Amino acid sequence: MLGNSAKTDLELMVQKDERILWQGKPNKKCYILEGIFNPLLPFALVWLIFDLTFFLFFIGFFSAAEKNSIDMPFTTTPIIAFFILHLMPVWIYILGALFVFRRYKHTEYIVTDKGVYISGGIFSYTCQMKPFTEISRIKVHRGIFDQYLKVGDVVFSGTEAKAIAAIRVNSHPIFTELSISDIPDYQKVFELVKKLQTDIYSDTMYPNDLRPAENHGYKTKYKGL
Repeated sequence: MLGNSAKTDLELMVQKDERILWQGKPNKKCYILEGIFNPLLPFALVWLIFDLTFFLFFIGFFSAAEKNSIDMPFTTTPIIAFFILHLMPVWIYILGALFVFRRYKHTEYIVTDKGVYISGGIFSYTCQMKPFTEISRIKVHRGIFDQYLKVGDVVFSGTEAKAIAAIRVNSHPIFTELSISDIPDYQKVFELVKKLQTDIYSDTMYPNDLRPAENHGYKTKYKGL
C-alpha cells in the first residue's frame, strides 16, 4: 500500500474500505484541442470580426476628419474603451483557452467498487463522487478529436432523490451529467461502469446473491469482480 505522500489528491478522497478498479487522466492532446476548439470559438470569431469592422470604420472616419481639419466633439479614447469592453465574449474565450492547461492538471478520474470520482477546476480544486446507485444512464461519446486520437468519453447521468422530488420539468426529473473524458480505454471503462451500476443498483433495490445472508449495511462488499 502506498503512503499518503505518493497518492494524488483524488486518491486521498477514496475511503479505506473502497477498492480502486480503474484510474486515469484524459489524453492531454485531445483535452487541450477540445478546450481550444470549443463551441464558443465560432461565436467569439463572429463577435471579433463584427467589432473590428466597426472599430476600423470609426478609426477611418476620425483619420479623414483629421486630414480635413474637422473638429470632432469627442476623442477616440471613449470609443476604444467601449470596444475593449464590448469584446468581453472574446476575452472570455481566450482566457478559457489559456486556462485549459491548468484545468487539465486538476482533472483525474477514479472508478471504485462504490462509485465514480472526478476531479477538476481551474483556480480551485473540486472533487465529485457519484455512487453507482445514483447513476441511471451511461453512454459513450466520441467527437472529431476523439476519433482522430482514438480516445472517447464515458458519459453518465444520475438523479438524486431530493432533486427528483423538488425539481421537475413537465413531470420529468432533471438529470445531471458527469463525464470521464478523452480516455484511450473508454470501452473498458464503459463496460466496467455499466456492470457495476447494474449489479450494485440491482443488489440495493432487489437483494440477490451478491449480498450475504446477513446484511451488515454499508460494510457489505461487492463481489462481482
